[in-house]
Amino acid sequence: MRIAKQYLIRGLVQGVGFRVFAQNKARQLGLSGWVRNLEDGSVLAMAEGRPERIEEFEKLLRQGPQGARVDQFLQKNVEPAYRGRFDILS
Repeated sequence: MRIAKQYLIRGLVQGVGFRVFAQNKARQLGLSGWVRNLEDGSVLAMAEGRPERIEEFEKLLRQGPQGARVDQFLQKNVEPAYRGRFDILS
C-alpha cells in the first residue's frame, strides 16, 4: 500500500540545503515526489511511498539539515499520483 502526503515547512529552511537534504533522504527511503522553495521563504514537499517510510521521512523533515530551523510543520494527506523519482522543482 502506498500513501502520499504534502508538507509545508516554515522557518529557516531556505539557503541551508533543505531541498537537497529532503531529496537525499527521500531517495534513501525509496520515496517518490518532489520538493521546492516557495516565494515566502518556506518549503513545500510531496512524498509518496509505504506508510512506514513516509513516517520516517516526516521525522527527518521535522529536524531538517544542519543549519536549518523548523518553526512550523504542516502536513496533509493527498492522493498518490506521482510514482516517479524524488525531484527538486524550481
